[in-house]
Amino acid sequence: MYIMKRLGLILLLLTLAACGGAASGGDPADVVERYLTAKVAGDGDALRPLLCSPMEALFSREVNSFSTVEGARLENMDCTRQGDTDVVTCTGEIVATYGTETNRFPLSSYRVVQEDGEWKWCGESG
Repeated sequence: MYIMKRLGLILLLLTLAACGGAASGGDPADVVERYLTAKVAGDGDALRPLLCSPMEALFSREVNSFSTVEGARLENMDCTRQGDTDVVTCTGEIVATYGTETNRFPLSSYRVVQEDGEWKWCGESG
């Protein structure tokens, strides 16, 4: 009986540890960097799993944002989560050339949420 109780306790602790690890969902700043990289590249396969539920309806807009741009790229991107908040602030910019005109779009702050234990990009932060 003692062995069964010990085994049950060990299994319970392992289960709780596994749940705790899965809930962390990684680094939210990394998710935002992957989102921005996929958006600029127009990579729908990489972009789709990074969107939070409310943003899934805007998938086409997000993936096609730079579809008419040749050579859109990210420069000096560095993203950092703001403490324990749901905000990731990025420095750097998206550089996009439309015909002969080059435009620079500074990166800003973005909101992230956890869904199913994973961090997801959920729009710009107010």
